[in-house]
Amino acid sequence: MSNVLFITSSLNGEKSKSREVALDFLNAWLGARPGADVALRDTNSIPHLSGESLQALMLPTEARSITQHQAVKFADDLIAEVEAADTIIIAAPMYNFTISSPLKAWIDHVARAGRTFRYTASGPEGLLKGKRVFVIASRGGVYAEGPGKAMDFQEPYLRAMFGFLGLTDVTFIHAEGQGISPEAASDGARRARKAIADLLPATRAAA
Repeated sequence: MSNVLFITSSLNGEKSKSREVALDFLNAWLGARPGADVALRDTNSIPHLSGESLQALMLPTEARSITQHQAVKFADDLIAEVEAADTIIIAAPMYNFTISSPLKAWIDHVARAGRTFRYTASGPEGLLKGKRVFVIASRGGVYAEGPGKAMDFQEPYLRAMFGFLGLTDVTFIHAEGQGISPEAASDGARRARKAIADLLPATRAAA
């Protein structure tokens, strides 16, 4: 059975374009995989790391306060969701040329030495291997090509961070032009949906 982790990270909730297109992807993915199990995670409910939560990770279990135990368990649960998934679908809007702060908070909780990556004599090794990641990235402008590409700190960051964690099979689908005009937004969403339709035969063959 396929286990899918579906992650949303927009401040716009159900009005989010990245969420809308990502749901189209999820539904198409599930249509080819009846019975797949889906876990949902909205990163807006995730607190940013604090000094106390960082300290809690460094303390032995018996030395943690109740609050610190809760902080560590929360992060443990987020990591367990990723470990259980064979496919991860992320709805990721671009904010100020990079990812949203809720998505960054999720990454900060998931990236843990000794659990999702480790340091070896030959360098760091990601431990979240063998999973497929699909990122549906909505952007107000056009950054996948042209002069705006130099300002794209969203895709390069996610590729680098996921690669560090061992997630190297990462596919991006861009819904661009969402802030240019209604026509550009509609065309950007159409292009994204076409990319999904073109991709799905390949995903079915590799499943």
